Amino acid sequence: MADLLPYLPAFSAAFFIAALSLPILRKTLAPYLGDKPTALKNHAGIIPAVGGCAVALGFFASLLMVRFTTHFPTGTLNNLRGIFYGGAIIFALGIIDDIRKPAGLNPYIKMAFQALAAVILIHYQIRIQFIPGIGSYILTVLWVVGVTNALNLFDIMDGLAASQGALAALAFLVISLPSEFIYVNFAAAALLGAVLGFWPYNHSKKLKAFLGDSGSYLLGFLLAALALGTNYSAQNPLGVFAPLIILALPLFDTLFVSVVRLSKGISPLKGTPDHFPLRLERFGMKRPAILLMVAAVTLCYIALAYAVTKVGVTASVIIYLIVLADLAAFAVFLKWKTK
Repeated sequence: MADLLPYLPAFSAAFFIAALSLPILRKTLAPYLGDKPTALKNHAGIIPAVGGCAVALGFFASLLMVRFTTHFPTGTLNNLRGIFYGGAIIFALGIIDDIRKPAGLNPYIKMAFQALAAVILIHYQIRIQFIPGIGSYILTVLWVVGVTNALNLFDIMDGLAASQGALAALAFLVISLPSEFIYVNFAAAALLGAVLGFWPYNHSKKLKAFLGDSGSYLLGFLLAALALGTNYSAQNPLGVFAPLIILALPLFDTLFVSVVRLSKGISPLKGTPDHFPLRLERFGMKRPAILLMVAAVTLCYIALAYAVTKVGVTASVIIYLIVLADLAAFAVFLKWKTK
């Protein structure tokens, strides 16, 4: 617990800034960032999509505070600049996309700017380390773009993306301690605080707010960046795949809906109600139960991811096989249940 105390100011600042700013942002920006009901969104009325603004404000303000109040080891500020600049591009991209709703931006334009943000991370020495040369750069871009979109696609139910973001940020914070990549600790603490500051508004009736694309894209980008900054392989080389377990459910959902859409002759980029939480709802589950189940499974996966970083190769292989078998069985269940 003492190891977490240095990061409490970053967490607290992000939490309070996000929580206190959201009502103000809701009043001032709602006319420009309103989420209207569509065929895929059955919420009542226009909901302000300003949660991403609150999360961004809390996160970036917290990092700025930390910048001027903390003595960092050499190189840490360089890494934080990469997260700051790349995150700013992703947030701006999401804001433009939200303003242009319901049509939004062209998907390929969005992916191009997401790739640009990934290149910025690479420039500031945040990238996949276990593969040498150009392969590292290519995989880093694919990872960042993939996770950024996975969290965006998973933002289909109140609290779903926020809970995944908070749990994943907590996981990266805990797994990275102690770490020479100290930027991960501060950024993860700030992200955790900002998301928790927003989360209650996502469930509120009077002050309800959505993350919006600005929030879900930023959340995915930051989690992708945090995943690249921790040494998972101190005990065994297979530990490098631990982030895949931490982010397993958003990644699984993205892969699942892509396969389903392709099997129907539909582009994976076209929105359809094939996400597994929506399928569970059609099976009769209530949304609070779905949210609780998804969070519980994620916590179990996080525990397994942590174990992967502490055990040997054989035990790691067994853990990965368990997770794969679990997800494969779930995919079969979802397909069987809808026949």
